[in-house]
Amino acid sequence: MRLGLGTPIVLGLPGLTPEWETKAGPDELAKIAKTADELGFDHLICSEHVGVPPGTDQMRGSTYWDPLATLSFLAGQTQRIRLTTSVLVLPYHHPVAIAKRYGTLDRLSHGRVVLGVGVGSLKEEFELLGAPWAGRGALVDDTIRALRTIWGRREASYSGTHHDFTDWIIDPHAVQPRVPIWVGGQSQRSLDRAVTLGDGWMPFGLSGDQLHQMLSTSELPEGFDVLLSSGRPLDPMNDPEGSKRRIQRAYDLGATICQIKIDADSADHYVAQLQRLAELIEIGD
Repeated sequence: MRLGLGTPIVLGLPGLTPEWETKAGPDELAKIAKTADELGFDHLICSEHVGVPPGTDQMRGSTYWDPLATLSFLAGQTQRIRLTTSVLVLPYHHPVAIAKRYGTLDRLSHGRVVLGVGVGSLKEEFELLGAPWAGRGALVDDTIRALRTIWGRREASYSGTHHDFTDWIIDPHAVQPRVPIWVGGQSQRSLDRAVTLGDGWMPFGLSGDQLHQMLSTSELPEGFDVLLSSGRPLDPMNDPEGSKRRIQRAYDLGATICQIKIDADSADHYVAQLQRLAELIEIGD
């Protein structure tokens, strides 16, 4: 089974993040990442928010490690596990900047980048960064098309509805000729965007019935990935059968990769939980 890891420490949500994670740092993060790498996990994730406005931190959280810096650090700590943004808010970035920054990471990591992308939902953050809120869906579509055109190329040209540039040199650039793009969201539009422009879909906030209905009525391309969550954090040491059931449930709903979180009270406990999970199920392709 292919399992992705909801990377601990790098995201903090009030009432949900264990106290040990709030005090942990790069050493604990590296230990967990190395273990996941050795056990055959598919990918690690890191989200993007530059900041959150006053009064929203209790709902959205306030701790968001920068994805480019974090995944670059993890690239140096691991050998094979993929490095995934979940998600990069595309309206904040020009496609050439993404191609350069994450293309460099792709080269540093020997081709392990997966770009998870989204349209964004925090209007105040858009205003802070001077990013366009209205029409951001069309902007995201054009940015993905531009990335599709320029990934893996030293000389980049593109002409679309929102982006237009000719013969810009991007060096270093991605070593993957087609860096996977996974689209996040909870709407039919996000699934349609993923199917037509991307390589996978990362839904959130949907019930099992909603997921089944959306996936069963969509024609998914060959090799298309669907990342579904196992739900609440797994406790394979104390609840092995429940952990296996929740992972299997994601696959029954149509997952090609199950995204998990782990219930732990320390980094060492987290590592032991991952090792126990690897004893319960065969992790990998």
